[in-house]
Amino acid sequence: MRTKVPLEELESRMIRFRYKMDISDPQWEAAVIFSKINLYYFTGTMQDGMLIIPRDGDAVFWVRRNFERAVDESFFKNIRPMNSFADAQDTFGKGKIPSKVHMETEIVPLALYQRFLKYFPVEEVRPVDRYISSVRAVKSQYEISLMEKSGEIHRRVLEDRIPKILREGMSEAELATQLFAVLMEEGYHGITRFGMFDTEVMLGQIGFGESSIYPSYFNGPGGNLGLSIAVPIFGSRERKLKKGDLVFIDIGCGVEGYHTDKTMTYMFGKPLCEKAIDAHKRCVEIQNEIAMMLKPGEIPSNIYNSIMNKISDEFSANFMGYGQRKVKFLGHGIGLVVDELPVIAKGFDEPIEEGMAFAVEPKKGIENVGMVGIENTFLVTPNGGRSITGNNPGLIAVW
Repeated sequence: MRTKVPLEELESRMIRFRYKMDISDPQWEAAVIFSKINLYYFTGTMQDGMLIIPRDGDAVFWVRRNFERAVDESFFKNIRPMNSFADAQDTFGKGKIPSKVHMETEIVPLALYQRFLKYFPVEEVRPVDRYISSVRAVKSQYEISLMEKSGEIHRRVLEDRIPKILREGMSEAELATQLFAVLMEEGYHGITRFGMFDTEVMLGQIGFGESSIYPSYFNGPGGNLGLSIAVPIFGSRERKLKKGDLVFIDIGCGVEGYHTDKTMTYMFGKPLCEKAIDAHKRCVEIQNEIAMMLKPGEIPSNIYNSIMNKISDEFSANFMGYGQRKVKFLGHGIGLVVDELPVIAKGFDEPIEEGMAFAVEPKKGIENVGMVGIENTFLVTPNGGRSITGNNPGLIAVW
């Protein structure tokens, strides 16, 4: 679908960003943005280029490739072609290069930064990442509408369609392939994006039984064997579904750039052991308890501490990760990437706001069974979190 981001949406984002900068660093002079996700957020098109936002002038999107496509796709008012950084010096006027700029220091490679300095010999570079993240964290109604579309696709595929696809003898990779095809049929935008450095993901994590607690470099509670040692993602060709298996599916979905995150579990062929079922039910209770606290003014770190302080020593074993591989969060912001700020974890002490979205994912590893638990995407409202990915408690019986 080729739907342009409305001009008023782009203008609102720029206004909110400038306001954030004025409050956070009153002496800021300019911000320079390179990453395609942030370029899309501010300009409505995803090209190879550089967005320069002077404090006291109009923002200019300098496009190396492809200028024609950028103009065709975007309502952004000031798009110019760029052959080299020398062209972009015109943003400030001759001899008026700012002394300091804010840049995406979490993203920009050193070589690109050094090339930039040849043409913009600034004295100081400060990080802009957190300021952009805080602006992106609060979703407009336009963004929420896209996430709601994604959430409905997510719900329909994982709650209604997957139980009809599971069959004995299929591999994790086969399930992942069929799942991707179904998602595309339903309207999925075809990619699951993460902001985490050097993270490769295809859909998410799909595992049968103990595969779902196999060690993974990915910063999440679950895991899987993957396609190979060189490609430890997607799903194994060798691990086949058998009667009595737990099926664990933790995947992203998205529409026009905006994601939701959801985990659904299934019992294939026969029920799991009582211990696993009880642990799963407790995870669902924890998810619902967190959702009730997702109200404007609540503090993510307080939510995290409140939940963790109630968890018994017995249940805490293998909670949020198997063995020593525990993650230190209970949920995370989500939007243009799956892993946005803020995070429901220690250290996140700014109040949450209406319009923020969180993926809440309490999970627990069970020896010889796999990863039980749940995940849904919630919007922050005055009445608590509203799930946009469904309300099925999981462990769907398939037999």
